[in-house]
Amino acid sequence: MMNFTLKDIKKQFGQKAYSLGLIYAQKKRVLQIKRSGNLIRSQVRESGNQTYQQNTFIKSTTEGIQFQGTCSCPLVLNCHHVAAVLLTILQKNENQHKNKHGQAATPLSNWIHKLYSAIYPASPDALGNKVHDNEPSSGLLYILSPDQSDKRLFVSICRARYKSSGEFSSIVPMTEVDPLLQEKPDYFTADDEEPIRLFIALRSGSTLPGPCIAEPKGKLGARLLETLLGQKRLYWTNALPDIGKGLVFPLRTAAPREAKLAWNETGTSLRLRWEFAAPAVKSRHSSTTIDYILPTEPAWYMENLTCGELILPDNMTCFSISEIQDLIAQAPLIPVKDKKTVSRLLMEKGIENIIPPPEPLEENTIENIDPQPILYLGSKPHFYNENETPEWFDFAQLKFDYDGKTVFLGSDLPVIRSKNDIVIERIVRNVFTENAMCDLLVSFGFRQVSDNLSPLYTLPGVLEMDSPTEWLHFTQENLEDLKEAGWKIEKSPDYRYDLQNIQKWYASINETDENLDKDWFNLELGIIVGKKHFSLFPLLLPLVQKYPESFEYKNLDSRSDTDSLLATLPNKNRVALPWKIIRPILKILGELYYLEPSKTSIPLHRLDSARLAELDENLPLQWLNGASLLEMGKKLLAFNGVKTVKPPVSLKATLRDYQIEGLSWMQFLREYSLAGILADDMGLGKTLQTLSHILLEKEAGRLTNPALIVAPTSLMSNWQDEASRFTPSLKVLLLQGKDRAKYFSRIEQSDIVLTTYALLPRDEDILLQHEFHLLILDESQYIKNIRSKATQIASTLRARHKLCLTGTPLENHLGELWSQFHFLLPGLLGNEKTFNSEFRHSIEKTGDEARQELLYRRIRPFLLRRTKDKVARELPMKTEMVRYVELTNAQRQIYESVRELMDKKVQDEIAKYGIAHCQIIILEALLKLRQVCCDPRLLRGSAYKKTLNASAKLSELMEMLEELLLEKRHILVFSQFTSMLSLIEKELNSRRIPYALLTGDTADRASAIRHFQDGKVPVFLISLKAGGVGLNLTAADTVIHYDPWWNPAVENQATDRAWRIGQDKPVFVYKLIAKGTLEEQIQELQQRKADLANAMLSSGQAQHVQITPEDLQSLFRPLEEQDASEE
Repeated sequence: MMNFTLKDIKKQFGQKAYSLGLIYAQKKRVLQIKRSGNLIRSQVRESGNQTYQQNTFIKSTTEGIQFQGTCSCPLVLNCHHVAAVLLTILQKNENQHKNKHGQAATPLSNWIHKLYSAIYPASPDALGNKVHDNEPSSGLLYILSPDQSDKRLFVSICRARYKSSGEFSSIVPMTEVDPLLQEKPDYFTADDEEPIRLFIALRSGSTLPGPCIAEPKGKLGARLLETLLGQKRLYWTNALPDIGKGLVFPLRTAAPREAKLAWNETGTSLRLRWEFAAPAVKSRHSSTTIDYILPTEPAWYMENLTCGELILPDNMTCFSISEIQDLIAQAPLIPVKDKKTVSRLLMEKGIENIIPPPEPLEENTIENIDPQPILYLGSKPHFYNENETPEWFDFAQLKFDYDGKTVFLGSDLPVIRSKNDIVIERIVRNVFTENAMCDLLVSFGFRQVSDNLSPLYTLPGVLEMDSPTEWLHFTQENLEDLKEAGWKIEKSPDYRYDLQNIQKWYASINETDENLDKDWFNLELGIIVGKKHFSLFPLLLPLVQKYPESFEYKNLDSRSDTDSLLATLPNKNRVALPWKIIRPILKILGELYYLEPSKTSIPLHRLDSARLAELDENLPLQWLNGASLLEMGKKLLAFNGVKTVKPPVSLKATLRDYQIEGLSWMQFLREYSLAGILADDMGLGKTLQTLSHILLEKEAGRLTNPALIVAPTSLMSNWQDEASRFTPSLKVLLLQGKDRAKYFSRIEQSDIVLTTYALLPRDEDILLQHEFHLLILDESQYIKNIRSKATQIASTLRARHKLCLTGTPLENHLGELWSQFHFLLPGLLGNEKTFNSEFRHSIEKTGDEARQELLYRRIRPFLLRRTKDKVARELPMKTEMVRYVELTNAQRQIYESVRELMDKKVQDEIAKYGIAHCQIIILEALLKLRQVCCDPRLLRGSAYKKTLNASAKLSELMEMLEELLLEKRHILVFSQFTSMLSLIEKELNSRRIPYALLTGDTADRASAIRHFQDGKVPVFLISLKAGGVGLNLTAADTVIHYDPWWNPAVENQATDRAWRIGQDKPVFVYKLIAKGTLEEQIQELQQRKADLANAMLSSGQAQHVQITPEDLQSLFRPLEEQDASEE
């Protein structure tokens, strides 16, 4: 094993890793060390009895010793566990050296050494060279000496003192070398610079005792010897302790000597030995043997106090001199009678140029033999630790068959076969053909193994591929081609890609499982291999457990479609599962499969049948059964699978294409006893589409029971008005007000029954007595709280079909969505706890896009949402809608008080002066009622300034704004009362909704307009006088008239701030009208008496208008009674 020092360890490990490693080594936590060449396998105990395994490779580079240590701990590379192993090895080597060479010096041994030096001083004759007077009195001495145990030679550095005669007075081994280059003491000369640097480099990685001894080896060793011999400063001693006696002798340079291996025959046996050429200059000491061979590069020899280069044959330069020495030492004695056998074996192995045959044989050369390629395919497990699962390495070995004799790829050996012990046949290799075959494998993705730490590195002719994907592709696409081309293919029993063919993929549906409810079924996917069926899900389980991250939804697209998964069948055969088939399965069924991945089938609700259609669309499946479920799934999956229906004959409206699509979707849900949420943007006609659906049910004869519509109180009038306008043939029953009980008996005879969320608890018993054909929840976000009374009652009502309507199915959190689907389709999203853990928490807290996609796919067939942007081409440039608002109970009381007071005042004035002279008092009375409709706090000097939450219209406006802002609308809000705009401002500020304001008091009109037009604010509050005319606000796509301007021209002028030349978006116009009040009455009068309407808002025209007693009776009509619970 390569030597290393403490300095090498400190150099490559950080302070923390080194310090911890030292502690672990001292505490003997290194449990096991196994060495194999320069590879160290070890085991270190951590605190708490946890153990980690290490593989450390030591290599020599131009920068010195390098450690490549990997560990099974989380730090992985060159951690403190690796440092502990190296420090432990270093300590053991030092202890062994002490045991071999004796204990450290003691005062007694130092005294004995001095006594020995005094008795045996260095001899001037032995030292040879003299020192001149002008040279220093001491200097460095470099001594070459043998190790008495293994005959290796070492260079030691000593400090010698000179007498005036030039003789050495003492020679003392140096204790430190490294500081010499920095400190450069007086005895350090310029000639010492290079030898010391070479010496320190040789010491790097050495475990020799002491810092002043090194073994000259390699190129550095050869250079050190050459330098010291050139300086005549290299000395010899037979034993290092002899230097105290002065027994050191100068070495001189000798001429190079040639050497080769030869057989030495002695009696009846042969032995391999060195054979040295005679020296070029012979002396009486010359011989054909030498004393020592040094492992330098090139090799050097030492003989008779001379050193020179050893010249080896060219065919031996691939070996180090140490390897050759070991080869000679291990060579057995061979009987002379076996000389021909040895010669034949050497020639068959192709090494006769390195080790000469002891007896030549007859040799014949054979040419023009084409090799047959043989490709051996195998897989081998490698155990880094006995207790761990092995890592598998796949490989190929390429060899060439020359008429019965094979040679591996990359081998330089000749192809030789023997006819007998006398004649040898040498077959000339066809290198061109071999290279062409190798290039073919390279084109398939094979490459040679370059990692010398790989378990495959030592295999002859070995090739590997980068990934299992490439192995699979080669096995499936290229292997048969090689066979057809004449290649011989051999496989080991463990070869992991000897695969079975998959004939078909199948899907099987079991709708009769006794363990499942009636709406559930089991889905099994599998493969057919041969004639056997194998369920797919258990085959995937080991792969999911081994590579969990690869199977996470977010990572499914990271693999290529050309990838495959290797799966082991129960009969131990293996198959390749193409990723382009597995990926859609995991995407479509993933979250269901991962819940119980060990089962052979997955339970699915029939509402999930769209997944069947997705599977059929993406996979080459053979469906063994389940045709009806598959057909339903196809219709659920996409609208092109939903049959387009014709609108009802008696509908008094023309539906747009997207509205026909919505009607068809609702009809489809009804056909398959499903339910869903119609979630179109505000203003796209959810009410009209729903009424069309109900009317179509009646015309088809299916509306045998009424449809119950539950909505907020403020929308009751809208439903009534649109039903009477678009579906007058439907009988509509409104259950509202204190006297509604007298209408309960009409429920069965009605087509539509209207009620409010507020009245559900009060009328629960009555409603539970009936089964409805349709149960429709308008503004279904009202049931977003699963624990509210209204939500619980709505869930208990009996209905054949259910439907939710909302423009905002999700306002604050996903729990609201779950609550609505729990009402519609219980079980679709699991129970609340499961939904929260599987979807809500991961999506809301960590932004898990994969889970979000899974949830979307789950609800997609049951939620239809069209935004204004998506259907913009179908919309008219201007759509006008009236939103009726029911006054709150408090507001109704105020309205009635003001109405009664002003009605009496007007009637008294008319009695005195006649109606023609009371126009001003009439308009004043009407103004006060209009202010109450807007907000009671508008009344001057009234007691209602502090009235809180008394304005139903303001509450409705804020709900509308929040929904419209979710749709990214840009909104103009008009009112003729600047004091009303101030109240709206307060509400916007409390909700942190940015806005701009334009009234007569606005100083910087341009900035307010620019902020809105540039999109900096989404809401623009405008008063009639300040902005009714002259503005260009084409950034707006929504206009809300908070209080009605009954002069159509004035109202249109305000609307035209947005709907004008330059507007490229459809504009939606909403008019807020207080139901049953003066506002509704005058809206009706607008059609019949435009002059009267104009007069009420334009005082300049009042003198031209005459109000009749009939008009006054209508305008001052009292409100209808309403149940106080409807807030």
